[in-house]
Amino acid sequence: MKHAVRLALALGLLLGAGAVSAADTSTPVGTWKQVDDVTGKVKSIIQISETNGTLEGKVMQLLNRSPEAIARDGEHPKCAKCDGERKDQPIEGMTILWGVSKDGDVWDGGKILDPKNGKVYKVKLTLEDGGQKLDVHGYIGFALLGRSQTWERQQ
Repeated sequence: MKHAVRLALALGLLLGAGAVSAADTSTPVGTWKQVDDVTGKVKSIIQISETNGTLEGKVMQLLNRSPEAIARDGEHPKCAKCDGERKDQPIEGMTILWGVSKDGDVWDGGKILDPKNGKVYKVKLTLEDGGQKLDVHGYIGFALLGRSQTWERQQ
């Protein structure tokens, strides 16, 4: 009897662990590590969620900040260069991606904010590497012009 209980417990733990690690990689919904283009270090953790068919991304945590940046902006930096309701609001907890909806194999039609300069850009999201990477392309005007970043799915 003890053996059967142990076996059932072990199987339950294995099945539960499999369900947790099986994130839906066919959508950008989830938690992402924003990697700095220059240093290759993780800058922040972004949580993308879906509401009524549109995606929204929020800064959950800022990481690997230099001592100079902390001295200049404080422990909890604010969006000093933002306009409107985001002006001087904490970057952690801020929604920086909104209005993005699925368009074939990409997610498009929304906006992304760069808290560093306070500018808002059009954005296009494309999943890569089996859904483990996300190409985030911010642009003004045409999608051919702009800048891309690769975010990595946080496990």
